[in-house]
Amino acid sequence: MPIPFDANDLEATRRQNRMLARMPRVTMHGLQRVVLQGLMNFVGKFATAALRKEGVDVDNRTVSALGRTAAVQIIRPRGPVSGVHIDIHGGGWSTGRAYMDGELNAAIAKTAGVVVVSIDYRLIPNVPLSEIFNDCETAARWVLDEGLNAFGVDRVTIGGESAGAHLAAVTLLRLRGKPYFENIIGALLLHGCYDMSGTPSMHTAPRDTLLLHAPSMDKLMGIVCNGISAEARRDPALSPLYADLTGLPPALFIVGTADPLIDDTRLMFEKWSAQSGGAELEIVAEAPHGFNRFDSSTARKTNAYTRAWLAARFDARLKPPAAA
Repeated sequence: MPIPFDANDLEATRRQNRMLARMPRVTMHGLQRVVLQGLMNFVGKFATAALRKEGVDVDNRTVSALGRTAAVQIIRPRGPVSGVHIDIHGGGWSTGRAYMDGELNAAIAKTAGVVVVSIDYRLIPNVPLSEIFNDCETAARWVLDEGLNAFGVDRVTIGGESAGAHLAAVTLLRLRGKPYFENIIGALLLHGCYDMSGTPSMHTAPRDTLLLHAPSMDKLMGIVCNGISAEARRDPALSPLYADLTGLPPALFIVGTADPLIDDTRLMFEKWSAQSGGAELEIVAEAPHGFNRFDSSTARKTNAYTRAWLAARFDARLKPPAAA
């Protein structure tokens, strides 16, 4: 069954959208990126202490695998654990830190009884996209090679939002066929970008699109992909939508109808369903990009649903939410 939204939730989304319509749109490059990242770095200094007040243990550390290192934030509930969830934050590949998912990850840790390993990957333009891919693969391989034994579990899920969903999909494809890949039992993918050349909904998004500055999105993807042509950006190594998706675990896709990346999710869900099966899709009426981050009943129900979906992956006694 779908997420149980009602008329009150739709009105809450509309109130949220009216607020967003009065706010500047996010570009994720240029001066705005510098200012945003500076603010995030400042707030991050206080994030760990705030998280510990949520009743979880937090460890910011560097892990190693494949001859490389990567920074992670590990959030662990204070009790038995049944698995590991790998989280990859969003931010247009150019902004963000692992701590920005801390509140959501703490709720996942406590609800699903799992350790959450959030990857604090390096950012554009400090490193090329290939190095971001390496950071995510390194951290994920550490979880599979060492983390499972360290935490005493044998099951893993992976997920992300926006750019983080793209990176989660790329990481899954890099891990496929490698040791312990069969231990990955689910992927949680929210409003992701899976075509770096841009899907039709991105190219036709109006200037007044909420949250994201639609006219600059193609420019951002060009910057992220180091200026290569749109055709070259369809390389399956960059754009998971063009990859072979066979052999991937069950996945939950979520996107709003007001999101310019809605075609990315729809097309990725259809291909995942056809080639791997086990995919579920939730399309949220009138919701913009990143809607689950706002204080609304729509966001709360969505986040509760994702936690229940993850918990069901780890606990066979729980019935997972049914597909819509």
